[in-house]
Amino acid sequence: MLKAVLFDLDDTLIDWSGFHGDWSRMELQNLRNVVNFIRSNGHALNDVDVYATEFRMRTMDAWTAARTSLRAPNLGAILIETAVALGVPPGALDARQILEVYGWNAVPGTRMFPDVPGALMQLHRRRIKVGIVTNAYQPMWIRDTEIATHGILQHFPDCRISAADVGYLKPHPAIFQIALNCLDVKPNEAVFVGDDPDADIGGAEAAGLYAVLRYAPGREAEIEPSIAPDARVTSLVQLLPILDRWFPGWR
Repeated sequence: MLKAVLFDLDDTLIDWSGFHGDWSRMELQNLRNVVNFIRSNGHALNDVDVYATEFRMRTMDAWTAARTSLRAPNLGAILIETAVALGVPPGALDARQILEVYGWNAVPGTRMFPDVPGALMQLHRRRIKVGIVTNAYQPMWIRDTEIATHGILQHFPDCRISAADVGYLKPHPAIFQIALNCLDVKPNEAVFVGDDPDADIGGAEAAGLYAVLRYAPGREAEIEPSIAPDARVTSLVQLLPILDRWFPGWR
C-alpha cells in the first residue's frame, strides 16, 4: 500500500535552469551582512573579502570531506568557524542569529516546476503523505523561507528534512530513515523522487524505497546513470501512472 512520496528539492521541485547569475557576487552580499552584524556586536574583523575567501575555502574543504564521509556540512557552523579563524572568540556568536542576518531567500532565476502543484494536489486528495529530503547545507528553516516564496511550503506541512539538520547527506541511510520515521511509514510503503542518480536513486533504493529519477531540464540525454532507477520521468505528471503500476488501487 502506498502511503508516502518523498521528494528531493533542487531540480526536482525547484527548477534552477533559469539561474545564470554570478554566485560568488550574490553570495558576497550575504557574507557582508554577516560581517556587518559581527562588527556591530563589538568584534573586530578584517574586510569582507578576507572573510569571504576564508569562508569559501572552509566550505570547499567541508564538501570535499563530505564526499567520502557523507557527514553533512552546515552553513551556520562554517560561518562561525570562519569568524573564529579570523579572531572572533569561540562561543561569542549564535548560529541562529548569524543565519538570520545571512539573509537566504529564493535565488533569482529559480522557480517552482509548473508540474509540481498538480501532482501534489493529486497525492493530497488520496491522503498520500509527502515530504522533502534535501542535501542542502542550510538548515531547513532557511530553505523554508525560500520554498514559501516559490509557493511550495504549504504542500509539505509535516516533513521537510535538510542534511544540515540530520548531519548526514544522501545516500546515507540515516537521512532516509529519519524521513520515513517523520511520516510514520515503512520503506515498502514509500517512493522517492529525485534528480541525482547516486544520492537520490542509489540512496533510496538501498533504504528499501522505490526510486524515481526526475530528469531536470536539458538533462534527458545525459549518460546512462550508473545506478538504475526503478522509473524515470521528465515531468511529475508521469509519476501518477507509475504509482498505479506499483501500487494498484492507490487512487
